[in-house]
Amino acid sequence: MLQAAGLDFEIVPAGVDEDEVKRSLLQERASAQDIATTLAEMKAIRVSTRRPGTLVIGADSTLACEGRLYDKPADLAAARAQLKALAGRMHELVSSVVVAKNGARLWHATDVGRLTMRPFDESFLDSYLARAGTAVCTSVGAYQLEGLGAHLFNRVEGDYFTILGLPLLPLLVFLAEHGIGLESVA
Repeated sequence: MLQAAGLDFEIVPAGVDEDEVKRSLLQERASAQDIATTLAEMKAIRVSTRRPGTLVIGADSTLACEGRLYDKPADLAAARAQLKALAGRMHELVSSVVVAKNGARLWHATDVGRLTMRPFDESFLDSYLARAGTAVCTSVGAYQLEGLGAHLFNRVEGDYFTILGLPLLPLLVFLAEHGIGLESVA
């Protein structure tokens, strides 16, 4: 998304143990929004301490359905189980973005998309997974709405970019206010 929006950036792994952080936050009964924001902040701050003077963007998404949180599926069997659990139900996809500099959070935004997955049978699910392949394991919902995953839904509410995993529009406004974006290229 950042590349498509014309931004130059470098991807730097943060080295955050997301599973451990989630376990700890869930023990404290943190909400999906709190988890997404905490993880995005931890990523941004950790990298910003290694890149002094640089604006660092961290992001994370969390999927919640009827009180249960879902992670990226580990394999196609886990993706199948997750999609079966979400079929015919509405779920919330919470995406959070944090900008940090020199180890401190400067700004953040969090947004929520509400998606209703249509009911489907085993045959449809088999076909979807066969065509989508292991790419479904790269997203928290086991789908990419911008591709074949669109076939899974009968209703989508919320910002498109948020659902793809990043509240892009508020981020672009923040960056433009700091001289980063198309204005700085002209």
